[in-house]
Amino acid sequence: MAATALVLCGQASRNTARADAPRKLEMGAEARIDALLSQMTLEEKIGQLTQQFGGRHQDANPDVAGGVREDLLGAIRAGRIGSVLGAHGAEYTNAIQRAAVEESRLRIPLILGNDVIHGYRTVFPIPLGEAASWDCDLVERTARMAAVEARAAGTHWTFAPMVDITRDPRWGRIAEGSGEDPFLGSAMAAARVRGFQGTSIAAPDAVLACVKHYVAYGGAESGRDYNTVDCSEQRLRELYLPPFHAAVRAGCGSLMSAFNDLNGVPASANRFTLDRILRQEWGFDGFVVSDWNSIGELVQHGYAADAKDAAEKALLAGVDMDMSSFAYREHLSELVEQGSVPESAIDRSVRRVLRAKFALGLFDNPYADPKVEAKVTLCDAHRQLARESAARSMVLLKNEGGLLPLKKDVGSLAVIGPLADNQRDPLGTWAGIGRWEDVVTVLAGIQAAVAEGTRVQHVPGCEIDAEIDGGIDAAVEAARQAEVAVLVIGESESMSGEARCRTTLDLPAAQERLLQAVHATGKPVVVVLLNGRPLSIRWAAEHVPAILEAWHPGVECGHAVADVLFGNVNPGGKLPVTFPRAVGQVPICYNQKNTGRPPSDDRFTSKYLDLPTTPLFPFGHGLSYTTFEFRNLTITPGEIGPAGAVEVSVEVVNTGDRSGDEVVQLYVRDPVARVTRPVRELKGFRRISLKPGEMQRVTFALGPEHLGFYDEHMEYVVEPGAFHIWVGPGSEGGLEGAFIVSDPGAAQPRP
Repeated sequence: MAATALVLCGQASRNTARADAPRKLEMGAEARIDALLSQMTLEEKIGQLTQQFGGRHQDANPDVAGGVREDLLGAIRAGRIGSVLGAHGAEYTNAIQRAAVEESRLRIPLILGNDVIHGYRTVFPIPLGEAASWDCDLVERTARMAAVEARAAGTHWTFAPMVDITRDPRWGRIAEGSGEDPFLGSAMAAARVRGFQGTSIAAPDAVLACVKHYVAYGGAESGRDYNTVDCSEQRLRELYLPPFHAAVRAGCGSLMSAFNDLNGVPASANRFTLDRILRQEWGFDGFVVSDWNSIGELVQHGYAADAKDAAEKALLAGVDMDMSSFAYREHLSELVEQGSVPESAIDRSVRRVLRAKFALGLFDNPYADPKVEAKVTLCDAHRQLARESAARSMVLLKNEGGLLPLKKDVGSLAVIGPLADNQRDPLGTWAGIGRWEDVVTVLAGIQAAVAEGTRVQHVPGCEIDAEIDGGIDAAVEAARQAEVAVLVIGESESMSGEARCRTTLDLPAAQERLLQAVHATGKPVVVVLLNGRPLSIRWAAEHVPAILEAWHPGVECGHAVADVLFGNVNPGGKLPVTFPRAVGQVPICYNQKNTGRPPSDDRFTSKYLDLPTTPLFPFGHGLSYTTFEFRNLTITPGEIGPAGAVEVSVEVVNTGDRSGDEVVQLYVRDPVARVTRPVRELKGFRRISLKPGEMQRVTFALGPEHLGFYDEHMEYVVEPGAFHIWVGPGSEGGLEGAFIVSDPGAAQPRP
């Protein structure tokens, strides 16, 4: 692109107007904080910056203080702990809180935190699955209900949402995030923050959000957890930071610093990200907590000489609270005495923590109500939302010949696979305090859905990662006797999540053999995938007529799967992440750069010898039981200035005979720029519902925030020139159009 570019914000002035955080302090709270600070000893201040695990322990005396360990209670009474994690249940958390509120010198309440990632007792689909719904309202509602249950059980603070973007499905924690795209990830991050914190963080059913893991944790080298990240500042700002920025703008109260090092500086001591970007550029006014022992791990990184050095570097970089390493508690006092850490820096962090406690209303209402806990936990309304969420998150990957939906009065079904009658693994990773006995299995859901005369036979066929003597033979026989075979296969809960990285994305060998044997019977086969990451299911995609991606869907797994299989729910989910043909394609994503030699029939281009360069299933892909037509794309005006905006509009028509949902997706490309741009970038989406024959016009606005990029000087700019757009049902194809961003320095043509 030529000539003049609009510089929207300079390196030193990138503050973006934030949404008002829903945690404004009551009048006089700052004065009360001042008064507390003036009374606190240095040790009590450091206590407010210390978080300790406080779950029930085998050596706890159940007859003493609600079963809380005496050493924990003693530290709380002495003011040496400001936060506890891992404590669950109204009665138990009240026993812990009582030691702080009624028995410590200054009566400062604890802030109690837990990993409420995708539900508390009512477990919703894993976050990657919920992102497949492309439904921000749904995601906000599930976070809201998770907050209601968690707060009633004594939790004030959730270590969620996890907003790390990743392009490497080998990384186990892909299950906890929203996939590969920063635009979709930003929308999901803001929705979850709104859901957790509600309209007022002081409400008795709200919890403080803690956005993690700051930052670039999803870029871990080779997809191996806790590994190093080496990326340019441009990639940092355009790929990894946007969901965090969106969460800050949505008013999140806290962030968690990550385990990884970033360009040689560990994230939990990185002044550039923690202070310059987070505080100075974005104006974040909440507090930062370290991830579990990530301050102590500065020593293992080789960035700090010892725990004392680690404490100094982390605090001065901007980490306010130490989760579990106790480096602050053991060394900050000495660091202040020797002049290495000013007490004013500690006061600043304490003030941030106390503000959160006041905002949550803990000084006035520190206790949970066991009666409320009993009323809301796993209640019917929450289970119904879990069922809705699971069904709306499912993605129909393939449906050859219209095999799905199945008829409820089908004569016989064989329900096969190690996950078919499994109650444990559908909960997925980080399932809160979810219990396996709460889970409705796929088998139970199918049995409840079919007509009275339908015969349902179940055979596991194999274990998740091992064969059973005679198991495959039994499965083959069951399939031969049935009209349709439903295979429920995929990953166990323990195969994805933290510290669960994989070198292969294939189905376990035993399941692959089971699948191929059942398919060889010649009977129609439906594959239902339960998994926490993209899988390279190339054989299944080539041979099986119908594949439903159900993720790890939570407590209502079976009912939701049956709702989709039998057509009570028309699937409308779309992939939030690319499915590769083989692990050798990783990283593979839709928003790649074109390179100087893009793939073609020419040998000397960017491609593989043994596989196509295309994915197995692309980002944004998902089928329906009905059909949709996109038509009449309009872009107005056709030319704008760098600070202007265009309106993109398209008609979507349901051309089939069923009501259904479509996710309308808008992609943009800047084809010529002084910094090369991706081949496509998602810049708008909307999930809509249409009845047969119904048409809806969907409109998007594209402005500078969608059209710019960070240049070689790290200035965010919009350059003049042509922009291409596509609107369609996925990241491939779609209706195509273009518009011009004019050069503000050039002579304007006459009207």
